[in-house]
Amino acid sequence: MVNQVTIPAASASELLDQYREGTSFFLASPERTLLTEGEVARLTVQEQVEGAPSLDVMTLPRRIADLLAHQPAIQGHKAIVVGAIPFHTDQPVELIVPRTIQWSNKLSFQSGQNDVQPLQSTGYTLRPVPEPAAYENSVSKAVIRFGQGELHKVVLARTLHLTMPTKIDVHKLLRNLAKRNPHGYTFAVNLASKEARNYWASTSESGSGCENETPELLQATGTQEPRTLIGASPELLVTRTGNQIRVNPLAGSAARSLDPLEDHRRSEALLVSPKDRHEHAVVIEAVAAVLRPYCRNLDVPAQPSLLQTNAMWHLSTVIQGELDDPTVSSLELALALHPTPAVCGTPTDLARETIQESEPFNRGFYAGMVGWCNADGEGEWVLTIRCAEVEGRELRMYAGAGIVAGSTPQAELAETSAKFQTMLHAIGLNQPKLAEARGSE
Repeated sequence: MVNQVTIPAASASELLDQYREGTSFFLASPERTLLTEGEVARLTVQEQVEGAPSLDVMTLPRRIADLLAHQPAIQGHKAIVVGAIPFHTDQPVELIVPRTIQWSNKLSFQSGQNDVQPLQSTGYTLRPVPEPAAYENSVSKAVIRFGQGELHKVVLARTLHLTMPTKIDVHKLLRNLAKRNPHGYTFAVNLASKEARNYWASTSESGSGCENETPELLQATGTQEPRTLIGASPELLVTRTGNQIRVNPLAGSAARSLDPLEDHRRSEALLVSPKDRHEHAVVIEAVAAVLRPYCRNLDVPAQPSLLQTNAMWHLSTVIQGELDDPTVSSLELALALHPTPAVCGTPTDLARETIQESEPFNRGFYAGMVGWCNADGEGEWVLTIRCAEVEGRELRMYAGAGIVAGSTPQAELAETSAKFQTMLHAIGLNQPKLAEARGSE
């Protein structure tokens, strides 16, 4: 097997400059910036567990640990795996062992460098799935289920399909997202081609091919048209440094306003909103319950704080803990938490069932996770929200809203429209009404 190589670190801005669509993995967090190139191998096919309804994603930490154990440390840096895991874990993951790795500090831009360069302003088409009225109807049906006493929260999403007259400049889009979201997590993940994913799925189902020849590890294959998962998430799922872990669940949101006084009013209203505080409490209780068995101590603040992006205010709680077992990896913790009520709902099984009944599309990697894990189990995993999948001239963006008792269809539609603004503004289409578009521009 070819080993990873750690390249002497460039500046964070130089790493962004070096990003290449189709071969790179990029992740900029509030603390560090990571760029990888190429692939030693790609982990895609998962073994079917006898009698289980889904593929055994929970074996991933062990398989990743075994894989990285054969990769030596280079210049003091541990071998890593990078990539993305979908919302539905019965679908193939996209995890790779990169050929080269570069680390740098926090990505920042000098004054005057934060201007967004639009990708295109004319000649595009924009199609919502589902239509706004259909989305509102799904919210109404979910609220009725709350009255039956079983479902407590569900996150319902919708998509916007954008078609450009020319190929989308993924590098420019990534740069725009990074400029507009300096305090969050900006990412770009090179995905396998649709043809490769269909092949892996068919061979996994038939029990032939790669399952017998190379268990789960497949060498990367070329793609006719690069596919990229790209976004600027505000939400950290989990990070592990040594024995210390940190998670930052978000739940409860309000759109920003360009008027400073109105913007302040909205943030203060969110902080005391009974509906949003309830939605947030449901998430925090669930996350803390998952983490407590792993930790010798866990600090859960009693009250949420405010977190802001350019488009949204969020209720935020930073939970910190110390692991009881130092062999537990960041990926194991991330999978134990996934999916959190912040992107799915509660109870999880009933919320997932409601999502499948309500959403007329496959979430793919939306509301999944993106990140990295090293040979010691340290790593960082981010929820894939405020994201899109890009292929050629096509881009599909996603946005969801947490539905609880007291939710109204109009308000939840407006929340998803506001969340679309992160991607729309990075494209250069930052008119609010575009998020509710029904046809061509």
